Amino acid sequence: MLAFLLAGLFIIRSCVPLKGMDTGQECRVAQRKLQLLIIDPQNDFCDLPEAYCPPLPTGAERMLPALPVSGAHADMLRLAALIDAGLAGLGDITVTLDSHQHLDIAHPTFWCDARGAAIAPFTQITAADARAGKYRPKLLQAQARVLAYLDALEAAGRYTHMVWPVHCEIGTWGHNIHHDLRLALNRWEEQCLAVVDKVSKGSNPWTEHFSAIMAEVPDPADASTQLNAGLIARLQSADRLYIAGEAGSHCVRATVEHLADNFASADLHKIVLIEDCISPVSGFAANQTDFFRAMQARGLQVLCAAEVITELHANAI
Repeated sequence: MLAFLLAGLFIIRSCVPLKGMDTGQECRVAQRKLQLLIIDPQNDFCDLPEAYCPPLPTGAERMLPALPVSGAHADMLRLAALIDAGLAGLGDITVTLDSHQHLDIAHPTFWCDARGAAIAPFTQITAADARAGKYRPKLLQAQARVLAYLDALEAAGRYTHMVWPVHCEIGTWGHNIHHDLRLALNRWEEQCLAVVDKVSKGSNPWTEHFSAIMAEVPDPADASTQLNAGLIARLQSADRLYIAGEAGSHCVRATVEHLADNFASADLHKIVLIEDCISPVSGFAANQTDFFRAMQARGLQVLCAAEVITELHANAI
């Protein structure tokens, strides 16, 4: 009986309230299937003010974002306001979550230099560096696998391997969704009786996983790193797919590029980048600019949050 009731709950979509439920506001039926994809809206990526950073249990110091993107906190506030304002016009919301192990090929914990000393975050490592012994994995037995990975990454031509600060470690505060956005997502779920789909990526420690669609170098033994055909199909089924999140230079860019490569060309016009809800990693602004320009050339659209709210309002009438 419980399973039957739960199944019935998940069928209720498009902001249709249960009969007799007082939602506190009118929740009208959406006319078109408008979806929102939010990429990695997590504390570790947000330039949070002090009030948003909880104190450590061991003293007066506060937890701090590991990899803050300048402008991300304001992006999340705008995005939360967009969801609240356009609530009844949104049919589905998907959130991706960067989800890493502490020991990861993209973290300093994995690497050392030729002398065995620690390396600093934001160190770039090429296959040539690793072959020359300038940098090496701390686990000596991993050398062959690491070289194969770096070779494959460079052959793809998308990114040079970067060692980031330890970030979005599974189970930590930094892995959590930005506070105001999470509350807005909760309100959408409660008003629309629908569940925000949360997609985890990045838990395989042997490959970088910027994109929610697939890892930069898929692991043949790990399906979670390979092409996520189910997610592509769900997003492509939308009449309009709005995309926001962090960071426009890396995870948003990689995800959207993979979506564009796997959508039917006739459907690319459905994708809308919300430009004032996306920011780049510091020092990589040009990457985001180039990405926006390239996607527009392929037929994707770029709107600001206020324009998206207008479309959501129209969809709820």
